[in-house]
Amino acid sequence: MKELKFSKGLLASVLLSAGALAACSSGDEGSTAEGGGEQVTVDIFQFKVEFKDQFEDVVAQYEEENPDVNIEITTVGGGEDYGAALRSRFASGNEPAIFNIGGPQDVADWKDNLTDLSDTGAADAALEGTLDGVTVESEVLGLPYNQEGYGFIYNTRLFEEAGIDAASITDYASLEEAVKTLDSKKDELGLESVFALPGKETWVTGLHLSNTFLAPEFDNNVLTAYDADTVEFEYGEGFKKILDLQNEYSKQPTVSLDYSQQVEELFSLERVAIIQQGNWVYGSIAGIDQELADSGVGMMPIPVEGLEDGGLPVGVPMYWGVNSNQDEEVVTAAKDFLDWLYTSDTGKTAVLEDFKFIPAYEGYDTSKITDPMSKAIYDASEAGETIGWVFMGYPTGWGEDELGAGIQKYLSDEASWDEVVDSAKAAWETSRGE
Repeated sequence: MKELKFSKGLLASVLLSAGALAACSSGDEGSTAEGGGEQVTVDIFQFKVEFKDQFEDVVAQYEEENPDVNIEITTVGGGEDYGAALRSRFASGNEPAIFNIGGPQDVADWKDNLTDLSDTGAADAALEGTLDGVTVESEVLGLPYNQEGYGFIYNTRLFEEAGIDAASITDYASLEEAVKTLDSKKDELGLESVFALPGKETWVTGLHLSNTFLAPEFDNNVLTAYDADTVEFEYGEGFKKILDLQNEYSKQPTVSLDYSQQVEELFSLERVAIIQQGNWVYGSIAGIDQELADSGVGMMPIPVEGLEDGGLPVGVPMYWGVNSNQDEEVVTAAKDFLDWLYTSDTGKTAVLEDFKFIPAYEGYDTSKITDPMSKAIYDASEAGETIGWVFMGYPTGWGEDELGAGIQKYLSDEASWDEVVDSAKAAWETSRGE
């Protein structure tokens, strides 16, 4: 996932102009269907670049089955700030019918623009707990994309050739030992480095990595994080150690290394052994090396020093919101499409087999989850060996614009770790006091 990406935005900030966004978006709402009737146009403004092509294919299927509906898709992500682009889109007056929101903070920010979706079939089918962060006074204001998880993704062949058993890596000390072993054998393994830390991507460091160390502080509960007036960084030293380890044994300079370089140029070509990412990278890896994607990768938790009960962070990366400012027929068409996507046989097949999603809804044949990363996440969820996605409850912009930006300064030797933490604490408190 690349996240906001949730939203944000979760990705590096590139504010798209309103004019450019308008050029990418929909056609006329009053277009004519083949039968001569009026078509309803549903504009979708979404962030997940990893399934863009597959999503467009499924939308084409829906349009064939529903010729009275025209769906226009704009995808913003992969290095662009979705949250900033969405705000620009609304400011331009060209508001989408369907757009993406994160957890409770995004719900609060966009509440005046969100339709109650509690009467949809998808809301009824959503797995227990997946709607908690988007439910306000019994109104369901978003429908989950899917479930995702992340951790350290590693190359199983390289681990085996280096004599490392991933199952034995249970804490920071054993991880450090494995990393040093891999580093000592770089030449024979054909590695440029052990890690590829994408320091350019503040969502990787300021959202995902920080979540691993802040989740236990907030009892793994996104709503607890959302209600918190302060953040203490109780596991801040462990956070620093993991960041330092990745940086020291990563291809340099890390602060300019981006997501595509990390996943496509380095990990997928087996030039590095470990990356911090999630199951959303399957498609990118498969596009370069299908065999590696299907049988050559594993996923392990990021160890939190001082914490015994860790696990893979698993959560809903984003939700679909329906714009309450649209005409009634557009709102109805938007809800019907989302219901079809997650509850029809055609939609379910696409979710599992084309999107490679871990479903966040009941009624799916989960035996069809075959890629090793998604299977590891699903198995961890079944075993209760997961931690929450509390970053969805961070103050607006805090994870990327404050903490993530601070980490970039730290990686560039422009700030000490204590300065980064102190600044992040103050920014959290200021934001929550407004």
